[in-house]
Amino acid sequence: MAAPTASRTQDTDFAGITIAVACGLIVTFTALYLCVIPFDRSLSVSRDYVFYWAAGQQVVHHLNPWDPAMVSQVEHAAGFKAQGSYYMRNPPWGLILAWPLGLLPALAGALPWSLMMLAAAWLSARLGWSTLGQPGNHVQWLAFAFPPALQCVVMGQTSVFPLLGLVLFLRLHRSRPFWAGASLWFCMLKPHLFVPWALVLFAWIAVTRTWRILAGGAVAMAASGLVTEALDPQAWSQYLQWARASGVSSQYIPCLSVELRNHLTPGREWLAFAPVAVASVWALAWFWPRRHTWDWMGDGNLLILVSLVAAPYCWFSDQSVAMPAILAAAACTRSRRILGALGLLYLVMLIQPYAFSVGVTSPLFLWTAPGWLAWYLWARASTGRAAPATAASPA
Repeated sequence: MAAPTASRTQDTDFAGITIAVACGLIVTFTALYLCVIPFDRSLSVSRDYVFYWAAGQQVVHHLNPWDPAMVSQVEHAAGFKAQGSYYMRNPPWGLILAWPLGLLPALAGALPWSLMMLAAAWLSARLGWSTLGQPGNHVQWLAFAFPPALQCVVMGQTSVFPLLGLVLFLRLHRSRPFWAGASLWFCMLKPHLFVPWALVLFAWIAVTRTWRILAGGAVAMAASGLVTEALDPQAWSQYLQWARASGVSSQYIPCLSVELRNHLTPGREWLAFAPVAVASVWALAWFWPRRHTWDWMGDGNLLILVSLVAAPYCWFSDQSVAMPAILAAAACTRSRRILGALGLLYLVMLIQPYAFSVGVTSPLFLWTAPGWLAWYLWARASTGRAAPATAASPA
């Protein structure tokens, strides 16, 4: 009887140590980075934050936030060193977030911007953990140290807001459907990440007649459209002109869709949309037999991970929206070995950029979105059932 006990102890130690080390290092690195930002201009303006700051500067001064010459001049005057012009790529309603930065100097806005990302990440983790019924501490640690979300904090990326919108939807869709729909505005900051998921959402709304979710989303989008119009009446025409002329659709991004396009016919940009089209067909076919028993915290978890893998483009920071699925599977599995493997994934994702001196455009990031999906399927298979259903939302 002694051998199984020893084996179980070793298994438990492996999971506990890897999770503790990974989460501790990730949180410590993020905290140190935030401490340095207010005092190091070169560090502050070398991040994605400067793209949003430049857009805010343009809007405040009633100028085009997608003008290549003017944006480049603003960014380089602030100390940005890379060649060329870089832009806020969010749709025009994203200007609502960037506008306040235009009221601040580049260095002064850096820390508040990252703290706003941190607050969104913390709230997403807290709500996601409590929505699952507050399972074991390992799930809480994994939530607060989710690598893509904390990269948003470090880089000043807005992908953490779609995560917040997704978590709010999952928490509110039963008890507060109107506000659940309104929370999806945050997801619309990165709509390309949700295409199969969104198609199933519309189908589910039609089947269940949960029209208040649709109404909440429509009201939120209409309100943001009015605010965007007030900030920049020409925002849509400026954005569309930039999208046609920027060449961003031919840029290399480390995701499977872009890799497929480049391996087949690099000049045919539409090939990057082939995987999401196939995934959308699969999603609707998978949803339909489950339409009367559909559970967003069970069935929806797999759907969001497939949406990320098939997205026409997806940066590592965009994978923040995988957090609810990973947390649900971590809460569901009883295997400490599988939890330990998740801790190792966290460690590799933290160390990879520094061990290999690679940037976010490196092909070494190709494995991360499929990695989340593979780990989720492994964890779910270990339980013999889908991830647990959402806990009842508080009144």
